Amino acid sequence: MKKELGIAALLVVLAVVVAIMEPHFLQPDNIRAMLNRISMYGIFSIGCGIVIITGGIDLSIGSVFALMGVVLVSLLRQYHWPWPLALAAVTAGCMVLGALHGLLVTKMRLQPFIVTLCGLLIYRSQARYLADESDKGFGNQTFGLLETLTRGRIPVFGHYEIPAAFLVLLAVSIIMWVVLHWSIYGRYLYAVGRNEEAARYSGINTKLVIASAYVVAMILVAISGILFVFDIRSVTPTTFGGSYELYGIAAAVLGGCSLRGGEGSILGIVLGAALLQLLMNLVTLLNFPSCQEGAVMGVVILLGVTFDQFLASRRGAALAVKA
Repeated sequence: MKKELGIAALLVVLAVVVAIMEPHFLQPDNIRAMLNRISMYGIFSIGCGIVIITGGIDLSIGSVFALMGVVLVSLLRQYHWPWPLALAAVTAGCMVLGALHGLLVTKMRLQPFIVTLCGLLIYRSQARYLADESDKGFGNQTFGLLETLTRGRIPVFGHYEIPAAFLVLLAVSIIMWVVLHWSIYGRYLYAVGRNEEAARYSGINTKLVIASAYVVAMILVAISGILFVFDIRSVTPTTFGGSYELYGIAAAVLGGCSLRGGEGSILGIVLGAALLQLLMNLVTLLNFPSCQEGAVMGVVILLGVTFDQFLASRRGAALAVKA
């Protein structure tokens, strides 16, 4: 809990500093836009964090966004599928990809980095092929209730509004918090991440646990991807979802997930996503070149990993002294 409190304190301090430096930060439109981005990025970052807790990593997330985005738009506009069926289809497709990743990692004993790196290349290429290298969009077509669920706004505090995506983030966070911190499955995830061999000897089906983590991550990618598609209302297969996997990794690491596995929390991941988006918002408000966003993200990941390594060294030294 100490990590989460530290991240929350840093988030508050940074928000105050940004508000002082740039008064526009507190404008309703900016707050709403930032909450919307925190929500969409936070959802798939939770999935990324779940995989990292098991000691794995998923580099294919951005390309999965592109592929599922192209398929979703095609199903709704070109083939006129009912939207509940289209959403179910793309979610099921993402689950299949997650199961495939898990199978290759557990049964074939391939490195998660290699498996998902190949996915990054394959899925983006297939998205471009299916879209015939062109943009896919909804045009003037609307979807009634679905638009409300994905793009709606709920008035609070006078002129401020909460985007519907924020409520989705709250629901996902609560469910995943219960799963990770209050269920046997969650304990298995931590156990596998800390020591897979010891977990296997204790009777845990480690292969099933690891594979399921990739499936859960892809379910959250599907939910987040649906929100992204309807927020932008178009999909450019060459750029849609570009580098999103890095945002997810950065948010998870910033939120306290260790790349060695076995550590992390849902609250920390959400706070990490919020902190990362606040930094991105600061870059925009201060009129920094947009190309500097990558530099900010790189520095954040480097600082997070360095701090994690420092804490691991401190713990190792403490254990050595006790021994």
